[in-house]
Amino acid sequence: MEFGWTPEQQRLWAETVAFAQDGLCRDLHARDASGTFASDAWARIAARGLLGLYVPKTYGGSELDIVTSVRMLEALGYGCPDNGLTLAVNGQMWAVQEPILRFGTDEQKKRYLPPLLKGEMIGAHGMTERDSGSNAFNLSTEARRTDGGYLLKGEKVYVGMAPRADLLLVFATTKPSAGRWGLTTFIVDARAPNITLGAPEGKMGLRTNPLGAIHLDNVFVPEADRLGPEGAGASIFNHSMQYERGFIFASHVGSMARQLDQAIRFVKARQVGGQPINRFQSVTNRLADMKVRLETARYFLYRTAWRIDQGEDATQDAAMAKLVIAENFLRNSEDAVRLHGAVGYLSEYEVERDLRDSMGGVIYSGTSDIQRNLIAALLEA
Repeated sequence: MEFGWTPEQQRLWAETVAFAQDGLCRDLHARDASGTFASDAWARIAARGLLGLYVPKTYGGSELDIVTSVRMLEALGYGCPDNGLTLAVNGQMWAVQEPILRFGTDEQKKRYLPPLLKGEMIGAHGMTERDSGSNAFNLSTEARRTDGGYLLKGEKVYVGMAPRADLLLVFATTKPSAGRWGLTTFIVDARAPNITLGAPEGKMGLRTNPLGAIHLDNVFVPEADRLGPEGAGASIFNHSMQYERGFIFASHVGSMARQLDQAIRFVKARQVGGQPINRFQSVTNRLADMKVRLETARYFLYRTAWRIDQGEDATQDAAMAKLVIAENFLRNSEDAVRLHGAVGYLSEYEVERDLRDSMGGVIYSGTSDIQRNLIAALLEA
């Protein structure tokens, strides 16, 4: 496995960073305070082709390999400090577009992927329910057959981008007695009759990525919008989670790199007792820890991408990547605040925002404890 970057990958990295730094995340402090999603930035990201990096050109994508795609998403996170926005990009790519690409019919892919890639539609992934907890397959949302399709009834919660979504990927049970083998996946028009998209929830971090509930009260879904056969929902979910766990934090790795560079600049400039604080070993030790965590996160991210590019199973790798990146981003964000001292604690300097944003990573897309369970279950012990 070779992690050296080709000249083309280096060029794409630099161009993506420059694009992201060119006003993409303007007014972030105010938008974070108000919980406002950057619609204009989303449109620019789509126009740049960043929503379709590895998607085949047939559907409007760039058809890049996974490693190069992930490299560009890391660059996006380095250049754009809006972690909520970059999470929305990764969430749609891996949790919505990927299942449609892999399991959709030709008609479904032609109908839904181009508008998603162009930014004309925003997709959200509806799996979690109030009582499902860490048992993702313990669903009460039902899909009952009717003439020409299904009627969906139930509620999904903690759905990223739900309040702004145009398209929903909803998992429901078509055969409750079959447990996980009775789950089926549906592509749902978020503006269909009998759907209510809940108001954005107030939350600790990632405020620019609106989070809300989806209420389905006998929502009609045509049979043509069932994704895969009945009972394939668990298999579709497990496949997409290999991508979601592995890569949803790709941009957060870029955030970690930006954090470290900013911290280095700060400690070189900050004077205490007539000398810069980077002369103090306690400061440089903290920087060293941040660097080690960053490179460890990169290793697991690109190891997962490389294995998928090789056609190998990366289930355990994806869980390790999710665990390591989430935990390391949280710890690096704490160190960044400590290194900046009092100004790091003040919201106007925008250092503490990463700490608030990073906390969500140890919870969503499967908690860190769940990732440990997955890793342990796949050990040959």
